[in-house]
Amino acid sequence: MKRLAEYIWIDGTKPTSLLRSKTRVIEVGSDKASLGDFPEWGFDGSSTNQATGDNSDCILRPVSFVSNPIGGIGNFLVMCEVFDRDGNAHESNTRSILRQVLDAGAGQQDAYLGFEQEYTMFDGAGNPLGWPENGFPGPQGPYYCGVGAGRVEGRELVDKHLQACLDAGLLIYGINAEVMLGQWEFQVGYRGFDEPADPLTTTDHHWYATWILQRLSEDFGIEVSLENKPMKGDWNGAGCHTNFSTKDMRDSEKGKAAIDRALKNLEATHQDHIKVYGDALDERLTGDHETCDINTFRYGNSDRGASIRVPLSTAQKGYGYLEDRRPGANTDPYLVSARILATILDIDYPGSTTAKQVQTAFA
Repeated sequence: MKRLAEYIWIDGTKPTSLLRSKTRVIEVGSDKASLGDFPEWGFDGSSTNQATGDNSDCILRPVSFVSNPIGGIGNFLVMCEVFDRDGNAHESNTRSILRQVLDAGAGQQDAYLGFEQEYTMFDGAGNPLGWPENGFPGPQGPYYCGVGAGRVEGRELVDKHLQACLDAGLLIYGINAEVMLGQWEFQVGYRGFDEPADPLTTTDHHWYATWILQRLSEDFGIEVSLENKPMKGDWNGAGCHTNFSTKDMRDSEKGKAAIDRALKNLEATHQDHIKVYGDALDERLTGDHETCDINTFRYGNSDRGASIRVPLSTAQKGYGYLEDRRPGANTDPYLVSARILATILDIDYPGSTTAKQVQTAFA
């Protein structure tokens, strides 16, 4: 049976990578596809900031797939890692960084992850959706989780995105309008009623959800921005708050010690995290919105102004999960996950050439 497979990968654009994709016709031998049905595929890396013209071939290696909710029944979205022609992970292949951290021991700790991805919609004139052509909307306040004309914009795209993610079988567990008019958020990760997914699956699902949002935006003529500070001044920026826990953190007896150790390690490596938490992060982390300024680390119970929020349930029970509020909207969840897990589990952040280049990408 001939099917369409949309191969998705992350390019080498700096300082903020872009999603790329192209469609391949494949032959599926039965009603149920397997990863082996999706062959490796080459592409021109010189057109994606991943190679030079005189050595342009790069390889897409499929690593996971889901149903394509846009492309019709029986078609697929395929997540790919990028390799060079010699079979080495490309320096832009940040998923390989997370794989290395998991292989070094983090995979034995059954980490649960959740991402709260904020984004901003812009109209064709370059204004946030719903903003007047000249001037500004009313002050922030009524827009967060708002209902009603004048308080929310873009709900049709948001609702279509949510349904498409569910149709694809993604681990999406919520949406809401955000603090600034024209800004929204979707959440991907452990929902409490599924079998918990491993970190690679969860981060893949985040990228699938982002691709679906970008693809659907074409149908509405809406530009989706992942800038950390899309509107300068006294307006909220956009983040990708990351919830995380390990087996020990969730244990009623080991939890408090594991959480205390995690917080201590996170404080000691604050600047290392900032380096991989997004481009122009200083514009968002000012201390006036969302969380502390970029040079300050603080944690606190139920404190959404802190770098790390200790949720009420975790504080009350003494075990559970934590929320890192520092990652920006244009961060790479593969890097965020790798950096958090390496830090809280005392694992060396990968020392390969790839890791070193990625680690300094936003410095």
